[in-house]
Amino acid sequence: MDRAATFELEMTRHIRAPRERVFDAFTDQAALAVWHCPRGMGVVEASADARVGGQYRIVMGARDGEQHVAHGEYQLLDRANFLAYTWGWESGELPASARTLIEVTLTDQDGGTRLHMRHSGFPDEPTRDSHNGGWQSVFNRLSDYLDPEGSAGTLTVYGNPRSTYCRTVRMALEEKGLRYKLDPLTPHTPELLEHNPFGRVPAFSDGPIEFYETRAILSYINEAFDGPSLIPQTGPTARARNEQWISLINCHAYDAMVRRYVLQYVFPKGADGQPDRKVIDAAVPEIVAQLDALEQAYGERDYLVGNTVSMADLFFAPIAMYLEMFPETKALLDARPNIQRGQAAMRARPSYAATMPELG
Repeated sequence: MDRAATFELEMTRHIRAPRERVFDAFTDQAALAVWHCPRGMGVVEASADARVGGQYRIVMGARDGEQHVAHGEYQLLDRANFLAYTWGWESGELPASARTLIEVTLTDQDGGTRLHMRHSGFPDEPTRDSHNGGWQSVFNRLSDYLDPEGSAGTLTVYGNPRSTYCRTVRMALEEKGLRYKLDPLTPHTPELLEHNPFGRVPAFSDGPIEFYETRAILSYINEAFDGPSLIPQTGPTARARNEQWISLINCHAYDAMVRRYVLQYVFPKGADGQPDRKVIDAAVPEIVAQLDALEQAYGERDYLVGNTVSMADLFFAPIAMYLEMFPETKALLDARPNIQRGQAAMRARPSYAATMPELG
């Protein structure tokens, strides 16, 4: 077994499973068929002859039908401790004849397993670096496969559950049927700044892969995981409408409905500790225009775009819940039957009930 003296990629992960199970996940073809591909792909075919000199082959398929095929030969197998195997692509950026070497070392750590991988033999830095994100994603799937909590072992939402944006992300995860952890961090705290340099909620992590900004987080959740699509699949017009309503909410409605209206009641800043009526009275006409646009968007449907829930609904529903709690906007919603119908449809969804914040 020779380790090529070229560019190397190394990473370490903690897997909450015994070393024997982690080792077997690399050598059992049924296991490889479950986890050995990046998020957003699936293993179409896997074969493994787990002995020195034995061959393996993994066919990874994307949702658009494109396939990537990895193959190689087992070089050394020491169950529960170490394995080494060559790695090559049948097509792609590396020539089909090129072989890199993967070495996996397993040790006990914190009731689970410390997995250290060295992937060597890359001809240059860009090729090495292009494999980094893929391996991170693959090992996230390995954790999902072995961790007793499933995807909750890798997926974490950081933020106060009363935040509308935090709830939007949580509803998306629920719609996808994903388990996750909620870390109820407060904005601008040192703990949150570790995940979002701007200190706002929510932030999101999938193992070492992290995102902030709600629209980006939802895009990742939608593309990386199986389950119903949160983007309309009925053509470019519907997809553009989805983005239009998300933009309206993020760029206009959130400011008027939440910052200048709801928060005036929740955290009064007027005289004698009362809501500032000037701020509220200036916001209400803008809210009226925004609700009129959304009322028209629903038409006869239960959802903002098409006949199934989309990201646009997940952005609006948490805000609408707060609007129903205060006098001016409750009256505005009562006068808009399409929005009322749409919010009734959202309240009936399990994702809505599962993410209901505790209000005080």
